[in-house]
Amino acid sequence: MGNTTSLRQEFIAFSVNTGVLRFGEFTTKAGRQSPYFFNAGLFHDGATLAQLAQFYAQTLLDSGVQFDMLFGPAYKGITLASATAVALAGKGRNTSFAFNRKEAKDHGEGGTIVGAKLQGKVVIIDDVISAGTSVRESVEMIRAAGAEPCAVLIALDRMERAGKDGQMSELSAVQEVTEKYGIPVISIGNLDDLFSFLNGAGADPQLAQYKDAVAAYRTRYGIA
Repeated sequence: MGNTTSLRQEFIAFSVNTGVLRFGEFTTKAGRQSPYFFNAGLFHDGATLAQLAQFYAQTLLDSGVQFDMLFGPAYKGITLASATAVALAGKGRNTSFAFNRKEAKDHGEGGTIVGAKLQGKVVIIDDVISAGTSVRESVEMIRAAGAEPCAVLIALDRMERAGKDGQMSELSAVQEVTEKYGIPVISIGNLDDLFSFLNGAGADPQLAQYKDAVAAYRTRYGIA
């Protein structure tokens, strides 16, 4: 994997090739009509998960963020944090990880946290940030354990303003997380990278037809 810019473009291409990033007409959770849809749940075989974890691991290392361990919020974050820990170990950085249960267990080891003890500087790993609920719950759990959330690492930053039409925030969900908790959000790729990919010389002509729709969506909902 090359420099940061090419890594981001490689990630967008990888997401398109695996069908995780699709173009067309989709309705988002916020009720917006989006010309693209990113579903990290479709990284569901060994080869694509291994490749995805390489992107997460390299992006985290390239960020320069100082960290001690990883935390994956249930449910998607469990697989992502686990796989990223494996990829980091392959790059010479053996890192512990933990994740939470949705419901506390009242027998055996009990509690809601599984894996390593939450301590030191903790990176929260998830797929995207939409409402920020998962991040808030993760931050609360990490701080309650006496550890420090130091960054959030996600696959794709949609870079669009939070809130409903007519009541939109000036900030994106990602920016709101950074402002509220004072921690950086690192993404493997974002909307600008997606747009650059569609504009690239090597872009598939079948995909190039979506450039205008993505540009219009960015103008309407994108952050300044």
